[in-house]
Amino acid sequence: MSLAVQIVIGLLLVSLLVSFGNLNWRLPVIGILNRWLRWLLFAVGMAVFAHEFGWSDRPFWMLALVAFIAWFLIETMYNWLVIAAISRSPIPLFPKFGPNRDGDEWPAQRKLIAMRDWLRGQGFKKLQAVKAEFDQSLSIRSTIYQEGNGETRCQILFFPQRAGAVNVAYILSTNTTDGRRIISDNVFLPFGGYYPEDWEIRRKPLLRRLQPLLRFHRRRLHELRLNGVEVQPWDQDEEPVVELNREQQSLERLNRQLGFLMPTDLQEEFGHLTKEGRYRLWKEVWLLNYLGITVSYG
Repeated sequence: MSLAVQIVIGLLLVSLLVSFGNLNWRLPVIGILNRWLRWLLFAVGMAVFAHEFGWSDRPFWMLALVAFIAWFLIETMYNWLVIAAISRSPIPLFPKFGPNRDGDEWPAQRKLIAMRDWLRGQGFKKLQAVKAEFDQSLSIRSTIYQEGNGETRCQILFFPQRAGAVNVAYILSTNTTDGRRIISDNVFLPFGGYYPEDWEIRRKPLLRRLQPLLRFHRRRLHELRLNGVEVQPWDQDEEPVVELNREQQSLERLNRQLGFLMPTDLQEEFGHLTKEGRYRLWKEVWLLNYLGITVSYG
C-alpha cells in the first residue's frame, strides 16, 4: 500500500471519528475542523485515484490542487442551491414572535437547566417567553431575561434540530444614553444582511457558552463607561415581544431599502433575496463553515 493511499485512509478515519464525536458535542470548532478534513480528503483522494488508475500523468500536487478547487466549486453550487431554496421558501426571514403560553419554553436538558440557574444567579430575571411559529412542526422558541438593574437583556433562542435535538444561542443587548445599542451574540446561523448604523454588533459564533459571552459583553460596557458613555436602562413598561417585533420590522425594512431583500411586490416572482443578498449570504456561509467568523457588521 502506497504512502498516499495510507494518508487517504488516515484522513478518512479521522474525519469519521470527528463526525461521530461531534454528534454529542455539537461544537462549531470541531465542525470546522471536519469540513477542512473532508476538503483535504477529497483533494488527496482524487489525486491518488488518478495516479493509481492511470487517469492522468500530471504531477500529484497539480491533481490535488485541481481537486481542491473542484471541491470549492461543488460546494459553492450546493450552497447556492440551498440559498435559492431559502429565498423561495414561504418561511419569513424576519419572523414575527408572539407570547409562548404552551408551557414548552425551556428544553428539559440538564445543561440548559443549569445554565438557567446560573443566569438567575447573575441577577437576571425572566421577562417573557415568546415563540415564532411557521407551521405545526416548526417553531423557534425564545425566552427573554433582564438584568436586575435593567441595563442588559439576554434573549435565549432555541433552534430545533433533527431527532428532537435543540441548539441554543444567546443575544445580549444594552442601550446607551447617546442612542446606540450594544449587542453581543453567539448566533451561528448566517445572516449576511444589514443592521442599523446605531447598532454595534459583535458576533462570537465560536463562544457556545453564555458565561464567556456575558463576560465579553460586560467588558464592552466597561470600555464604554471609561470613555464617558453611560448605559440607558430598558423601558420597563413595554412588553418585550412588542420591542422584539418592532426590531424585526425595522430590520426587514432596512434590508429592503439597502437591496438585501426584494421589494414586496417582486418576492413572489423572484424570491425574498436579491442577487446581492444571495451573494452576501453565501459569503457568510463560507466564513462560518470554514473560519468560524461572520462578515463585519461595524
